[in-house]
Amino acid sequence: MLVRAGFLPLLDAAILVAARELGFADDAGIELQLTRETSWANVRDRLAVGQFDVAHCLAPLPIAQNLGLSPLPGRFVVPFALGLGGNAVTGSNALSLALLDNGDPGNGDPRAVGEALKRIVEQRRASGTAPLVFAVVHNYSGHAYELRYWLAACGIDPEKDVAFTIVPPPLMNDALKEGGIDGFCVGEPWNSAAVAAGLGRVVTTKAAIWRSSPEKVLAVRESFASHSEAELHQLLLALHLSASWCDDPANHDALARMLSSPHYLGVDAAIILRALSGRVVNEHAQPDFLIFSSRAANFPWISHALWFYSQMLRWKQVAYSNSSLREAATTYRPDIYRKALTGHGVALPSASSKVEGSLTETTPAGGVQGRLALGPDGFFDGVVFDPDRVIEYVEASAFYGAAHKI
Repeated sequence: MLVRAGFLPLLDAAILVAARELGFADDAGIELQLTRETSWANVRDRLAVGQFDVAHCLAPLPIAQNLGLSPLPGRFVVPFALGLGGNAVTGSNALSLALLDNGDPGNGDPRAVGEALKRIVEQRRASGTAPLVFAVVHNYSGHAYELRYWLAACGIDPEKDVAFTIVPPPLMNDALKEGGIDGFCVGEPWNSAAVAAGLGRVVTTKAAIWRSSPEKVLAVRESFASHSEAELHQLLLALHLSASWCDDPANHDALARMLSSPHYLGVDAAIILRALSGRVVNEHAQPDFLIFSSRAANFPWISHALWFYSQMLRWKQVAYSNSSLREAATTYRPDIYRKALTGHGVALPSASSKVEGSLTETTPAGGVQGRLALGPDGFFDGVVFDPDRVIEYVEASAFYGAAHKI
């Protein structure tokens, strides 16, 4: 069966690419047609109107779609996650030097970098200089939420102290080169490409802000999921096998060469390999920078969906209601994941939701069909997210000590 999938040229599209190139999809009876797109808005809209059946997608975007925050109707479900981590924050050369001058140790520590950035923000405010401008890939993206979360936790009000703009991932480096932005948060390989081109420096990473955190997912048209259930299950099995292959460091050289093709990322394999090894902050390896398969990386946790929903509430993108909470929670579909992979020896979490940020080390977890380990999954500021207490979590969020009331 033909399955049409959209993707952006990003490292975390690797599972889809490898599923096609290595025959995992073919072996499952799926003809996986991959179409490269330039922006997340294009991916969302083509999925909504039925030009794609499934897509490489920002993890919060299907939730936003189902909450009616997108211009076109159409419902999406998320039965599979495409990994954990993979984003970074890159500053222009000028901003990077200013950060170092203000106490940034250069090791990617989000607290230290944030404190240095706060000093710069205060200096610019005192001198009447315009706010720093940071680019993110979409308003409903992990990039936007983790960047805002990091800034706010460091005492920088994202609503007042900095400005945000939207730039598609492949255009980030051009925007930085032209001086239109001071920095960006984007997925690899575009941070490493900026460093290689001498345009800036990676100052911190998603994996440092929130370890083992969700990033991209497989978004599926709800109608496709219901009308082509058997084929979707076969596709998920193929993606599981592909994710396991991508996660093995022994395969990273081959994966980097595969992704370097102009059909996929169109970036030098050496740059891609740097990102695969997690060497994005001054060439120091970060082992959990990007995880394709381990730590239940492909499981669509409802608690991940609800954390994104909490950020939509926090930044007033949606109003709280029992129905919107339910809509966010039911967008992610662990039931489909379990049904597709039961009987295939895949370790399946016994729970569908978990407290986020509570694990300080890799921890055995209850599972079915095999042994399972989760975490570490801590937020850099030590805050924990309980998906059963969304309102309390949002109301406890603060800027300069001011509580945020729903």
